[in-house]
Order: sequence, then structure tokens, then C-alpha cells
Amino acid sequence: MRRKTRILLEVFVLSAFFSAILPAQAPAVGQAPSVAASSPAKRVPTVEDLMNLKSLGAARISPDGTRVAYTVTETGFDEDAYVTQVWLADVATGKSIQLTRGKKSSSGPAWSPDGHSLAFTSSRADDKSQIFVISPDGGEAVQLTKSETGVGGFAWSRDGRTIAFTAGDPVSEESKGRKDFYGDFEVVRREYTHSQLWTVDVVEALSAPQAGRRRTSGKAFTVGGFDWSPDGTKIAFSGTVNPDLINGGTADIYVIDLTGDAVKKVVAQPGPDSSPLWSPDGRSILFSSAGGHRDYFARNVGLALVPADGGVIRPLTGAFDENPSAIAWNADGIYFSAMRKTAAHLFRLDPESLQISRMSAPDEAMVSGFSFSKDGKRTAFQAATATTLPEIYISEFPFNPRVLTRMTDQVGEFILGTREVISWKSKDGAVIEGVLIKPADFDPAKKYALLCVIHGGPTGIDRPALLAGDSRYYPSDIWVARGALVLKVNYRGSAGYGAKFRILNYRNLGVGDAWDVLSGVDHLAKKGWVDASRVGCMGWSQGGYISAFLSTSTRTFKAVSVGAGISNWATYYYNTDITPFTINYLGADPAADPAIYAKTSPMTYINKAATPTLIQHGELDKRVPIPNAYELRQGLEDRGVPVEMVVYKGYGHGITKPKSMRAVMEHNLAWFNHYIFGDPKPDLSAPPVPKK
Repeated sequence: MRRKTRILLEVFVLSAFFSAILPAQAPAVGQAPSVAASSPAKRVPTVEDLMNLKSLGAARISPDGTRVAYTVTETGFDEDAYVTQVWLADVATGKSIQLTRGKKSSSGPAWSPDGHSLAFTSSRADDKSQIFVISPDGGEAVQLTKSETGVGGFAWSRDGRTIAFTAGDPVSEESKGRKDFYGDFEVVRREYTHSQLWTVDVVEALSAPQAGRRRTSGKAFTVGGFDWSPDGTKIAFSGTVNPDLINGGTADIYVIDLTGDAVKKVVAQPGPDSSPLWSPDGRSILFSSAGGHRDYFARNVGLALVPADGGVIRPLTGAFDENPSAIAWNADGIYFSAMRKTAAHLFRLDPESLQISRMSAPDEAMVSGFSFSKDGKRTAFQAATATTLPEIYISEFPFNPRVLTRMTDQVGEFILGTREVISWKSKDGAVIEGVLIKPADFDPAKKYALLCVIHGGPTGIDRPALLAGDSRYYPSDIWVARGALVLKVNYRGSAGYGAKFRILNYRNLGVGDAWDVLSGVDHLAKKGWVDASRVGCMGWSQGGYISAFLSTSTRTFKAVSVGAGISNWATYYYNTDITPFTINYLGADPAADPAIYAKTSPMTYINKAATPTLIQHGELDKRVPIPNAYELRQGLEDRGVPVEMVVYKGYGHGITKPKSMRAVMEHNLAWFNHYIFGDPKPDLSAPPVPKK
């Protein structure tokens, strides 16, 4: 499958393509089709409905291509956790079965090279992540590892006899003694738990769980992603100087020879180099590279090659204007995935000619999570559309997918909005795209409330996929059903649009981003679709920052919600766990260039603020530390602007448990329902609680 071989792409209309492979009324996962006597009346989903939707992940095809392992995540309100289990689909029949069960998640399924076993990680045994193995034909799972600190990533050797995994250093006796004598303390940015590389013999571990053999040690690096050499004698891995996020740019590529555990660095250059992948002949290592750039946050990364023993680095994807993510190196070339605006595709790269061919279709496809059969002729992956939830698909080449799951059945009874991609020009002429969600009965002659939902990142992206992100913080379709438009803006800096677009907010954060959102509002208003008295804005992380900027610098919005957002870049810089991010985008620290920090900070414009603002923040957020939230709240309150701040206890930058996530959504729903739709003003401290 390599060099100069071309694959004919079948291009056809997206809706026709997916309607052909995904029946309108399909059975639930693992169930046989049934004939309904009559279709139930459709209804608007509730917050509970959205949160209870099951989601898919990790499509892993068996070596012989006959079965696909994947995961299904369900909401467990009783346990206040999202629980993931492994499922198995038969490619020939389409039948799916649930392979793992229990109240603890089972994640990351990985086939043994002979296809006779599936390994996965779970904390079911001792509340620490361990590797288990199970027969794909069913039965009890067997625990293989007993790691003191828990297993991170893992991978089978090519012969299936050994599994390599990452795990942290065990707590030393010295550390235990210090804690016992002095109590618990930490010297900031001086004490780290490094991740090391370990191996476990599968045959031995089948008899009894093993701690494993530590292959790396010391404090020279902390191990990240890794890959086995084809002959099983070496492992290539990436390593940073320590696990602190500020040192992400120190990632280099190493090779360990397992015969004596000697480690050699084969890539050493500025900026992160990671995700190593061996060539089929074992002579070269493919890796993801920032190309020697220290200011890498807003740049493209590329794929590069280095000889397995080190040497001259050869860039491969310099002409590809996006971020390629390597998946596999098959006989006919290197396969990678990448975004193309709001689409996502599979590509093949010839490492000799550097020719790149797109393998997936149609143009608007949103495909991801690929894995390949051993011969490289069949692939399993996820795909979503504007009318379907993400499903697991199977395909040969030329690309001709067919669906294996039926997750979209879950929303068959719901009234949902329609999704489409629109574009407009921003204040400086930059072309901006966004996803517009319209009511199912949209009437272009009517004026609607408009709610802008802003993604994070800033290198995130919103796509026109059904319910994408709407079951977490912002229940878009509930508002749409009530008579609103929802606009998700892929503002400057968003991924998918190339390197030049991604740096348009360099030293222009907030300012240029605000242009993009406001010009999107104006674009829809000029069509006559928007009731200017009912416009709201919300977002989390970078989206929260942009919402805060809009809250203080404009009076366009009737209400705003700021989720984990930055209000003062100087406060942020000195408190965040990822300070290089700030320098990459603003160019200097606050003492060196106070003007740029003032220009881009919402607090600079606080005297202009008038928009009622809801602030939501995790108590233990290290990415956007909570002083940013308190600063914005006090500034608004001092000026008599209606403001409420909700602190979600025990959470960092994201809200990760169902009960608190329900609170986030209900708080947003109540806030905008009052200011946009005129419902009674909510008491956020006393939400309605159903009787048990």
C-alpha cells in the first residue's frame, strides 16, 4: 500500500451518503431491530435527557479486521461518575455485545497481536488504574498489573509476549518519613513525580498480577507517549524534563534498548517533539514536531523522520497547512488525521515523494479515531454528521463506510435544531466561520433571540455535528426549541483553518476575538433574523475569557455567562500552571509589557460594564485560577452590574462529574431564560430539587 499508489475517492452528497449507511430508525447498541407500532410524539429534550445520552469512543479494529472494540460511556448519577465500558461489534453481522461491566470504568481497549485477547485499563481492583485482559468471546477479565502508582498508557509488544506501560515513581521511604515528621508540604516547582517506563511479562501476569519491571529511572525525564520497535527489542518514547506543563516544550524523542535498558536521546531540539512511531523496517522513527520553535502554542506542528539511532531530522509535512496526527505506518505509507476547517479527514503520506492523498470522503466528513487491521486494508473509526450522533464505522479502500452502531436512536424522540456552517467577514476583513443552530421550524421572516456559544482553546473548534458539546455546559437545543438561534463562532485562533488564521489573535487576544463574535451577530442581524434586545453570550475557558471581554467592553448583550474565564491577564500569568501559553500569545510578561496586558484584559474595561453576568468557576482551577473570577465579580458588583458567581467545589478547570455538570447547565439555563426569555429571576442558591 505505499509509494505512488493512488486511491480513488468516492465523492457524493453528505446527506445521501450517511442516510444510506445509517437507517432513520436503528436499534440501540447491541440490540436487534424492532418494529414499532407507531412513532411517539416528539418532544424537547430536558437537561437530564441531554446528560443521559451515551457516547462512543476508542474504535479499535482487530488484527484480522473482523471485529471492532469500542467504548460506551454512560452517566451514573448514583455514583456521580461517568462510567465507560468496552463493547465489541462483529463486522460481518453488525451485532454488538457489551464485553465489560461494573461500576468502575474500563477504558483504552487494545488488541493483542494475535487477536485472541483485549487488554484495557480499569480501577476496579484497588482504585488505581491497572491493566486487565479479557477474551473477546467473553468471560472474566484477568488483572495483569499491580502498579503501586497506577498505570498510564500501555501497549503490546509486536509478538504479544510483553506489555509496556507508564507509571509514576513509587513514593520513597524518605518522602514517607518527611511527611510523618514534618507534615505534608510541597516546594513549588521543585518536587515532581516522574513517569517511568515499565514492562510486564504477559504469561507470568496471567498467573498473578505483577508490579512490572521498571525500565527507566531517575529525574532526567518523565516518559510520555511510546511505541515498540518491530522486532520488540527497543521502545521509542517522548520525554519532558519533568511533568510540569510549563516544560511541555522540552519534549524530546528517546530510544531504550531493552537488552540492557540503555537510553539514547535521538531528537533534541527546541519545542516539543512527541508521539514516536516506528517505520515498518525499524530503521526510522516518525514523530510529531514543532520544528524547533519555542513559541509553539499557536503554530502548526508537523510530522518528521529521524534515523532510529539518531541523526538528521527530515520534515515531511511542511506543505500541509494544519496539524497532522499520525495514526499508522502501513506498507503503502503513513496515515494521519487532520482538520480541514470544520471537517476532519484521513490522509496518506508517501514518505519518499512527500505526496499527500486524502483518503476519506465526502468533503464535509467529520471522521476521527482511526485504527487499522494488520494488513492495513480495513479501518474502523468514528464519524458524526449534522443529523447523527458519533457512530462507529468500518471501511475498506476506496473509502466506502458502513455503520456498526446505533447511538443516534437515543435522540429519535427529541425535537432538535438544524446545524449548518455559515461565514462572514470580521472587522479587519478576516473570513470567520461559525456553526448556526436553527429551530426545526425556522422562519426567515421572524426575528429570534440569539445566543452565542464560544469554544475554548483558543485552538478549539466547533463543528456542525449533532449535539456536539451541548450535553455538558450549554444546552443549546433547549433554547433553540424555545425560539432562539445559537451561533458557535470559530473565532481567529481556532484550529482547522491553517497557520495564518491561528496566529491572527497574537497580541490581539480578546480584541480580535470580540470583532469575530460581534461581526457574526451583525451578519445575522442584517438578515433580519435577530431580535437585538435578546442577545446573549457564553463560553468556558478561552470562551469564558472572550465572554468576559464582551461583557465589559460592549453593550451588545442582554446577558453573559463566563465559565472559567480570564479577567486579568496579569493575574492569570502569575497564577496559572501554564505560563508559557501567555508569553506565546502576548509576547512578554506583565512587567515587561504592561500595555498589552491592559489592552487584552476584561478588567481594563470594567468601568464600561453593564451586562448582567453569571460567573462559573471550579474551586481548584490551576489553568485559570479562581482569583480571575473573584476579580471580575467584585469589579462588576462595585459598579452595580447584576452579577452572580457560582463556585463548583472540588473541581479544577473542568466540571467532570454528572451532578455538578447538571448544576452548571441548570444555572446557565435559568440565567438566560430570565434575561433572554423573561422567566422569573432565579435564586441560584435554591434551585428546585425533586423529591425522592
